[in-house]
Amino acid sequence: MVNTFKQLHDECISNNKKIFEVAQENMAKYADITVDEVRNFANKSLFAMKEAINSGMVSKELSLSGMCGQDCYKVQKRYKTERSMLGSVFEHVVEYALATSEENIRMGKIVACPTAGSCAILPSALIAVAQEFNLSEREQLNALITAGEIGRIISMKVSLAGAVAGCQAECGVASSMAAAAVCQLKGGNVSQILNASALALKNLLGLTCDPVAGLVEVPCVKRNPFLAIHAITAAELALCGVESKIPLDEVVDAMEQTGALMSPNLKESSLAGLAATKTALKIKKDVFG
Repeated sequence: MVNTFKQLHDECISNNKKIFEVAQENMAKYADITVDEVRNFANKSLFAMKEAINSGMVSKELSLSGMCGQDCYKVQKRYKTERSMLGSVFEHVVEYALATSEENIRMGKIVACPTAGSCAILPSALIAVAQEFNLSEREQLNALITAGEIGRIISMKVSLAGAVAGCQAECGVASSMAAAAVCQLKGGNVSQILNASALALKNLLGLTCDPVAGLVEVPCVKRNPFLAIHAITAAELALCGVESKIPLDEVVDAMEQTGALMSPNLKESSLAGLAATKTALKIKKDVFG
């Protein structure tokens, strides 16, 4: 099994294969199943992602705390009469990300990719871009498997949990995965895909996990659309030939070090950061009494 991004790059180059091809073949071998079965499993995740978007786009139900649940509706309402300054892809990414995140806080069915709090970043970027350019389900699966391999290798070094390394290990990694997926969708080569992932992740180092009232709502829900757009920016740069001067393996090492140096109060404890502001403490009192 490939354990580093250098190994992944070298295997792809030496065998003239794409990242998703190496990933699905290794997973099939490791799990003692066929490549078709690996892809069928990925397809179930892709279907669930689209279901979460569809459900979230038509719901205005608030979360139990009452803090979140209607932002997707607000965005859709505006875009019906006034288009986004950045075009239709931007509109759909923001709508899909909010729809999915709001499904999560309503306890709906989502795909943790890699976590529930970051569940909307990869689906919104992948599906919005695929729709814009009329890309096939096969191409979407290739992108999803590519993203999964990025997340898997990062997880070999760092636990993908806000309590361990802050939100850089959740939304940061999700954005890195999404950048890889979009780059794959748009025909990026192995080096461009890894550069896209590195560019996305290194610009999110130190991202704290400080949820208000200990709930995965504020700032988590609105952080998802921001970082989905962040991922597309990274993919665009990489496709233009822009490279990360720091290789992805070393970016992950830096993330691990940064996580270890962060105060425990900024790693999902809700004892500092946004969670400790006057307004956040009032919200906590209102929600929990």
